[in-house]
Amino acid sequence: MPPLLLIHGMWGRPSTFALLSAELEAAGLRAVAPALPFHDVPPGAPAPPALSRLRLADYVAALVAEVEALGSLPVILGHSLGGLLAQLVAARTGAAGLILLAPAPSAQTLRPSLAQAMTLGRVTLGWGWWKKATRIDAAAARAGVLNGVPDAEAEAALAELTWDSGPVLAQIAAPFLDRDAGSRVDYARLTMPALILFGMADRIATAATARATARRLPGPVDYEEWPDCGHWFFHDAIRPRLAARVAAFVASLPSGGLTACRPHP
Repeated sequence: MPPLLLIHGMWGRPSTFALLSAELEAAGLRAVAPALPFHDVPPGAPAPPALSRLRLADYVAALVAEVEALGSLPVILGHSLGGLLAQLVAARTGAAGLILLAPAPSAQTLRPSLAQAMTLGRVTLGWGWWKKATRIDAAAARAGVLNGVPDAEAEAALAELTWDSGPVLAQIAAPFLDRDAGSRVDYARLTMPALILFGMADRIATAATARATARRLPGPVDYEEWPDCGHWFFHDAIRPRLAARVAAFVASLPSGGLTACRPHP
């Protein structure tokens, strides 16, 4: 079986995957969950100054190095921002498969919604947010990211929120202003099997983006919309089902998941 590389979302940490990783490993899968650059500061610490300068290309470069260190092509699983990064990385390195959970939009799949705008409104309210480190506040996270999550589990997730890059958020939200085209995905290279999951109660990602992503991928795609799920796939009511679905997808890959596109510099 190929290893799994798990990529967390914006304002997140590898701890997002702590319980899921344990369940996957109990199913015989090896899971690795790295931190995006400067996302490993202690909870409550001030924003690392470097985050105000990081762009998508910096995140991708760090993740490419993680893939190379694994020694074999992984199945790349990404949540939210991690779903976009999974596509950008797989287009560079190849992958045994892709699993995209409520993926953030690429330049080609941007489909905003009112609910998304309301969730992100307080993050993008102050002037110059696009050149600063950002962090979603607890109220917006509860309403738009952790809706449907029981209070105790939501509190634990809120405690793990950290800073992220304003430039990265701007590249995703306004790709038409991005001179680097950092969120543009080379979909022709993503011929590996893919699984896309979207929770229909999501208030920060959009079903239109998830569906557009599924249409763009040229390889075999399993696409599922879960009516009882929001953006957060990692609480007790949803996570065991996610672990079982991920394990089934990996088991279904041809030759143990060892087919993928050639690495691309």
